[in-house]
Amino acid sequence: MSRTILSRYLDPATLSRVAKRHVEPRGLVMGNLAGAHKSPMAGFAVEFAGHREYVPGDEPRHIDWRLYFTRDRYFIKQYEMETNFVCHLILDISASMRYGDADQQKLSYAASMAATLGFSIAQQNDKVSLATFDDCVRGFIPPSNSMAQMIRMSSLLDEADPVDKTNMAVCLNELAGRMQRREIVMIFSDFFTDLDDLEPALQLLRFNQHEVVLFQVMHHDEVAFEFDGMVRFDGLEDPDQYLTQPDDIRQGYLDAVAEFRAKLADICQRNRIEHVEVDTSRDIAEVLIDYLNHRSLLNRGR
Repeated sequence: MSRTILSRYLDPATLSRVAKRHVEPRGLVMGNLAGAHKSPMAGFAVEFAGHREYVPGDEPRHIDWRLYFTRDRYFIKQYEMETNFVCHLILDISASMRYGDADQQKLSYAASMAATLGFSIAQQNDKVSLATFDDCVRGFIPPSNSMAQMIRMSSLLDEADPVDKTNMAVCLNELAGRMQRREIVMIFSDFFTDLDDLEPALQLLRFNQHEVVLFQVMHHDEVAFEFDGMVRFDGLEDPDQYLTQPDDIRQGYLDAVAEFRAKLADICQRNRIEHVEVDTSRDIAEVLIDYLNHRSLLNRGR
């Protein structure tokens, strides 16, 4: 069952292409040093996370012999490293995110992006959390660097039911209270919300010295508006319907979308927030490779 859930959000071909690229913090982050990340603190610790059954290739020194004598089977002790790198993945599951079909549906695409990044972060022994929200916070999985975290995250993603409107600012303020300081916050959304209300919530995250990344996930239809003939447009977060010839509204629509995207980009620029525009017609691996390569170049130049 766990493998089936994982396969919905983690594609082996995508993982193999992204796996060699690390997610690194852009600056100092709080916590204990357990790798290549810079921190104002030193030292590291581990804490016991649970057991899993032994498989060939595992280090014998991690076998729990006391459990062996009671269960007559080999089990490996698993630990979580207390690291200086915590990344919070925050996924919008509001109704507007259900636009699109199959893998190009915005929610499905964003969920796969978040899961793939989460896998990469946990694999490099840094901690990752996952939160989902619409008009309120629907789910939250605390940070962990155990690979079992991917099963927990996939199970939460599987519960997503995009039917309600978004109240992003309120949800981000609530989630900010569950974070420490100097962590990484990645938000996956179309950001179809009141941007004037959103900016103070983003500013709170930056005030707490978090690095913030916005992945603005939009379907190609929303970006290009390549409709022909008479089309009925249905509201996803309201009951409105609109029957029209796309040619009659195309330019006005494209101008409005460009203005909206420019406003979000401006908010990000003045608050030193990274803004990544994503079209769901693109291959997820290519999007993530481009992003991680760009991030690596920025880190070298910091």
